[in-house]
Formats: sequence, C-alpha cells, structure tokens
Amino acid sequence: MSYTPTPPPFQPGPPQWQPQMAPPPQGNNIPPYGSRIQLCQDGKYRWIYEFSMMKNPIIFFLVLKVFAIAFFVLWLFLAILALKGHDGWEAIWNNTKMILILFGVFAVLICLSYTIVAAQNGWKYVVLFEMDDTGLIHRQMKKQVKKAKALGWLTVMAGLAGGSFGAMSAGIVAATHSSLSSDFKSVKNVKPKRRWNTIKVNAPFSNNQVYVEKEDFDWVYHYIVSRCPKLKK
Repeated sequence: MSYTPTPPPFQPGPPQWQPQMAPPPQGNNIPPYGSRIQLCQDGKYRWIYEFSMMKNPIIFFLVLKVFAIAFFVLWLFLAILALKGHDGWEAIWNNTKMILILFGVFAVLICLSYTIVAAQNGWKYVVLFEMDDTGLIHRQMKKQVKKAKALGWLTVMAGLAGGSFGAMSAGIVAATHSSLSSDFKSVKNVKPKRRWNTIKVNAPFSNNQVYVEKEDFDWVYHYIVSRCPKLKK
C-alpha cells in the first residue's frame, strides 16, 4: 500500500499593494514595501533623511559655492572695466586682492551663520522627500519634528485608507519649514555624490539635492535618471 504525503496547508503571503504610477525600473534592487523608502497609497515614494549639519558639510559647501560664483562675477566685471579703461594688469591684480579679502571675510561670516543655524536646528537637518514619475519634492522639516516622528507618519501613510490620507498629508506639509521641487521633464543634469549620500538634480532655476541612505542610493539614482528625458549625455 503506497503512502501519499499530505501537502502542508496553504499560507498566503502578506498582501502587496501596488503603486498607481508606472513601476520603477527593473533590475535595480527595488526597495521592499516597509523599508526605508515607503510607498504610500497615492503612488508616491517617500522617505526621511537626517544628518548632522556639522559632520556632513554639503549644505555649507553649497552656500559657499553660491557666494564664490557671485564674487567671481564681480571680479570678472571689474577686470573687464579695468581692461576697457586701459588701467592695465596692475589694476586687475589690485581688484583681485580686494575680492579675495572680501570673500575671506564673507567665508568667515558664512561659517558663523551656518553654525548658528545648525545650533537652532539641534545640529540636525531632517528632510522629507516625495517622489513619483513626474518629479520630486525636497521638504525641510521644522526643527521640532524629529526623525522618529516623521518616520511614524510615513508608516501610517503607507497603510492608510484613502479617506484619512489627505489629513495626514496635510499634517506633514504643516510640519514643513521650506520645500524645493524638481520636475523631471526639465532636469538637465543629475550628479551622484556617493561620499555625501547626495544626488544633485539640476534644472534651469532649480538646483535640488536629494539625500538617500547608501543602501537605496543606486535605486533612487536610476529611478530619477530613467525619468529625465532631457539629461545631457
């Protein structure tokens, strides 16, 4: 008499909720539901990133770069005036020394201002990112909003019924200090800065910085690049 083993009872896996937007690129190690990147019920990917403003100077360097460009434009303007006025290279050299001294003074002031702002924010920069097929939004959270609380919001938003989603989303917007959006259709350049866990998304009149954990860096980078039709090759 032969024995036929009884198969184990069927155990369905956890339900998987699919986004309403187009699926992300294949083969890029898509983060699972419930990981650092939350897939919310409106089809947007959201995640929270926090870093020490003193250990990660990416924002300080950005501000310093803006001022450096402004001083270079001023130097160039004075140099052109000196050449047109036939004042010679001596005048250009004197203007160069003056510009360097002024830039040094401003660099010290920027450093002091950055330290004060960092102290006012508890030495932390907490930012919420919202991303879908059309673009992304960089939202700086107010200083009283801690990362743990913001992560709790995202966890709830990933499983909320549609009727309560709007209220929770409005609460997050109310906790935002400032925001910067990037439309993928207008993006001309995307630069990965792995050392600082940063992806620079540059468009005319909009230079955004996306911060993401190193485990999700490649996925977010490929997601953005694959949806920017005007990227410079």
